[in-house]
Amino acid sequence: MYKQVDTELLSVAYRERGPADGPVVLLLHGWPDDATTWDGVLQPLADAGYRVLAPWLRGFSPTTFRQPDTPRTGNAAMLALDMRDFLDALGIDTLSVIGHDWGSNIGEALAVGRISRLAQLSTPPRLGGLKTPPFQHAQLQWYHWFQATKRGQEAVKADPIGFAKIMWDNWSPKGWYEQATFDKASLSWRNPDFVPVTLHSYQARWDEAEPDPRSRPLDDQVKATQTLSLPALYVQGAVDGVNPPWVSESVHEKFTGPFTRVILPGVGHFPSREAPGQLTQYLLRFLADQPVTDQSSRPA
Repeated sequence: MYKQVDTELLSVAYRERGPADGPVVLLLHGWPDDATTWDGVLQPLADAGYRVLAPWLRGFSPTTFRQPDTPRTGNAAMLALDMRDFLDALGIDTLSVIGHDWGSNIGEALAVGRISRLAQLSTPPRLGGLKTPPFQHAQLQWYHWFQATKRGQEAVKADPIGFAKIMWDNWSPKGWYEQATFDKASLSWRNPDFVPVTLHSYQARWDEAEPDPRSRPLDDQVKATQTLSLPALYVQGAVDGVNPPWVSESVHEKFTGPFTRVILPGVGHFPSREAPGQLTQYLLRFLADQPVTDQSSRPA
């Protein structure tokens, strides 16, 4: 079951667990995924006393746009503004954010403002602006460039579920998911806004489309911000098929406060699905301000 709250632009669907007066933790899913990615994390955090919120992002059912003429944009700063509006609608001022993939970059955009600590999963920060990747990483990000072409866009529009399945099949070890799990998540991608939001997200990040004008100030602020000083955790699957560990080796340079980078052996791009128990233990220590140790933490 999920709850619904209206903002200016969206009717945001979200799950909520834990005490109403507990410290707030916002769980932000990535692409191609949805809020069910937190199934193994949500309740343990709630049992630890946190008020846990896990919304579906714009373009992912059951979240919907309130007006037909609202641009179906998907750049990270716009998604962060959605989450600001969501938090305002719930009267929440202070919180911690745990974001995976798209949610990782939404979290850092929020961190430029109101949040107290940030955990990013699988996708490095874009603070200071997104740089053109080296050829080796660009090859893994083929789906970014595919969506910038006319034929690529037509193919994604024709079969968005098949397009998403390619990512699930290649970003984590073979056989990591059951078909029923994929089918459950894919219900969120049958939203008619999923494709335009997806296409805009990947085109805008490489300047092949303009960001949503509403988000331009925040987008510029993220690009102008070189580092964050809040406590931060970065969790990386050792066999991530799109963002391998070498991609995140310098992440510590983006954080001047307490920072830990964790590598999960045998885990690919979806740690909240592949290793929820292990991930939750790291998150609970991080949220409680207890030491999170790993051989890949910031160099002394």
